[in-house]
Amino acid sequence: MPGRGLLGAGETHRLRRVSQHPAPPSQPAPASPPAGGSPDPAALGAVWQRLPANTRGAVWVLLAAAGFSTMAALVKDLGHDLPSLQIAFFRCAVGLAVVAPLVARVVVRAGPEVLKSRAWKLHLARALVGITAIGCGFYAFTHLPLATATAITFTTPLFMVVLAVLVLRETVRWRRWTATMVGFVGVLVMVRPGAGTLDPAVLVALTQALAVATALVLVKKLPKAESSLTIMAYFTVLSTAAAAIPAAVVWQPMEAHHWLLALAVGLFGVGSQWALIMGYRVGEASAVAPFDYTKLLFAGLLGIALFGEVPDGWTLVGAAIIVAATVYIARREAGAGAPATPGPVP
Repeated sequence: MPGRGLLGAGETHRLRRVSQHPAPPSQPAPASPPAGGSPDPAALGAVWQRLPANTRGAVWVLLAAAGFSTMAALVKDLGHDLPSLQIAFFRCAVGLAVVAPLVARVVVRAGPEVLKSRAWKLHLARALVGITAIGCGFYAFTHLPLATATAITFTTPLFMVVLAVLVLRETVRWRRWTATMVGFVGVLVMVRPGAGTLDPAVLVALTQALAVATALVLVKKLPKAESSLTIMAYFTVLSTAAAAIPAAVVWQPMEAHHWLLALAVGLFGVGSQWALIMGYRVGEASAVAPFDYTKLLFAGLLGIALFGEVPDGWTLVGAAIIVAATVYIARREAGAGAPATPGPVP
């Protein structure tokens, strides 16, 4: 009996079919980075782009929160030797140095007409209010615990509700009014004015929050035809000029490490503002906005690690009330269709 071949009938049929329709050549496997070598930036970029938009937006906002908290710590350290207005000037000047090349490139391409504006009074008012916010914020960071000063910055949406009624003539329902009042109760719980512990720097911090809210209202009142480039250009130029005058009055001599810290303040401020804008641009505002409250966590940790500032129970309770109130207001605005955009942050 003749022996069966090494291949049975089924195997022979499969080989015949493969020979008639050869498989395409296999693609080479992507080269893995050598051991101990740096990862491929293109591969990392591809992984980043595959993440959900809200995840990428949340990462940007987290980076912004960490950056702003680091800036606040640098301001606090620098504020022991230099006036707050002098530090604020560097914050504005570095912003101008970063924005100027971008504006110049657009002007070269589109012509100087791109910067024309009929609302220069509003731009000037916004610059003055903006430098007030930065100066007050830096004073608060210097004279208050970082966690306390940061928690008070979250009262900006509470002031926005009041200004929306008084200036923008918007209708605010009772739920939002209630949340606003609860938020201000959180401030009272945190600072306890009746206990004889009210620091005047708290009033300065509240002025900063009011100034930021006012700047946002002024942006809303600008004509719709004003481009983002025009708004940014006017603010950086005018705020730097406005900051230079009081800074010159209170100017103190600076050593080498002062210059380095002042430059770092400006870079962290500009970089964090850019990261915040990217977060809101990439992700949905309602999804990424809550991550901005991690500034309170970062500020608290930096305050403990660098300055030995341990928040007491009243500070934590008051901060929690403020955050809860502002989160509720933000969700109500999102439900009403109001766009949530990052505002000017010192």
